[in-house]
Amino acid sequence: GLQNGGATVNGDVFQESNGPTDAYAAIARADRLTQEPESIRKWREEQKKRLEELDAASKVTEQEWREKAKKDLEEWNLRQNEQMEKNRANNRIADKAFYQQPDADVIGYVASEEAFLKESKEETPGSEWEKVAQLCDFNPKSSKQSKDVSRMRSVLISLKQTPLSR
Repeated sequence: GLQNGGATVNGDVFQESNGPTDAYAAIARADRLTQEPESIRKWREEQKKRLEELDAASKVTEQEWREKAKKDLEEWNLRQNEQMEKNRANNRIADKAFYQQPDADVIGYVASEEAFLKESKEETPGSEWEKVAQLCDFNPKSSKQSKDVSRMRSVLISLKQTPLSR
């Protein structure tokens, strides 16, 4: 209970002191006893410092990569837009030149189809694949923008050489 007019509580555990530091002296003594060895504490501090440096370096590197990716994407968009504009201009020029020819309405697809039908009536039966091969362009074009049609090309060539039997 209370002793000496309330000056101390449980006097055997807590004694009156000159200041708050004495009240925590027991805790400080216990901390010193359970404290890590100096070498382990030093290693932890160095490890923490190394990890902070690595984190900072990785953030810098990540930011550099983001900026480079953004720049590359902008450059690609510019090149893509320039290429599209060039293609549009070339297509307009080709269309004007095509439609300025006399009988432009029968030139092109219609004319080649009519010539194909005319030849098919004159030729002997069984040479259909040779006629189909005449309409196809078998020159391999290695353009990144076009689809790979090499397999279809080889099928048509093999059908031309050995037609299907009926």
